[in-house]
Amino acid sequence: MMGKKDKRDRAREERRAAKRVKIEEDEDEETTETEPTTEEIPDAATRSVDDTGKEDEFGAKDYRTELALKPDHNSRPLFVAPNGHIFLESFSPVYKHAHDFLIAISEPVCRPEFIHEYKLTAYSLYAAVSVGLETNDIIEYLRRLCKTSLPKGIEEFIKLCTLSYGKVKLVLKHNKYYVESQHADVIQVLLKDPVIQECRFRPEETELLTGQVSSKSALQLSKPGPSTTTEGEPKQEGEATGEEVPDDIYAYYDKMDKEEDEEEDTKTVSFEVKQEKIEVIQKRCIELEYPLLAEYDFKNDTVNPDIKLVSFFADKN
Repeated sequence: MMGKKDKRDRAREERRAAKRVKIEEDEDEETTETEPTTEEIPDAATRSVDDTGKEDEFGAKDYRTELALKPDHNSRPLFVAPNGHIFLESFSPVYKHAHDFLIAISEPVCRPEFIHEYKLTAYSLYAAVSVGLETNDIIEYLRRLCKTSLPKGIEEFIKLCTLSYGKVKLVLKHNKYYVESQHADVIQVLLKDPVIQECRFRPEETELLTGQVSSKSALQLSKPGPSTTTEGEPKQEGEATGEEVPDDIYAYYDKMDKEEDEEEDTKTVSFEVKQEKIEVIQKRCIELEYPLLAEYDFKNDTVNPDIKLVSFFADKN
């Protein structure tokens, strides 16, 4: 006859075994949900930077024969390696401005006290394009911030990842879905595809819908200021001054600011999509290397009612 202690031990072992089985099942479900198939991501996202650097006797990469050091390298804040890693000096007078830029285009790897490391990836560049940064702006600004010449492989990688991304959007407007772009030639390329033609709401139509959208970038970069404040007082300690910033970096900031001020609404072309074909057209656009950016035009939504929100700290009286 089994004693009470044996029964308790057996029941405890059964509970532990059931718990282990449940944990393994949950892990399998998480793996299945989080691992996208190759059909769900564009080919550019699978690319990586080619690194042809030679290793020295200690196993470290030696890029001295590939990259030319600039004469004023001491005043420039970062080093871009051919393998996509970027090293930023936190003690540089241009650190604050370079930091904002790197956060927008790359992923942080480690950030100790003096040297911060970032890495360029396809997804980080996608994020940069989605907030309004152009391909040429990313390359040109990296070139000006870098202590050496910018590796050719890095330029090619940035172009491959950004030239097609962000050019086409899937916009929800008035409870209807539209494929929209500022580039009419890209829309024409998509409409020549038979799969996308079937996804169009009225496939017999030949004319495209036109509209306007603000082309102003959502990204705000810090600009190096003058050596004194507006009241004539010197800058606080640790702040970068205009005199400490290389002329070409300061000039490029100024150029970007002027372009932002002069930007006007840009014309767009679009066509309506069948709602039941949304997933089909998203998948097909990825295969064509024009992944769709999802966007909701809430400002011009006159169909759905606005939600009235009251601050929790509002005066109840």
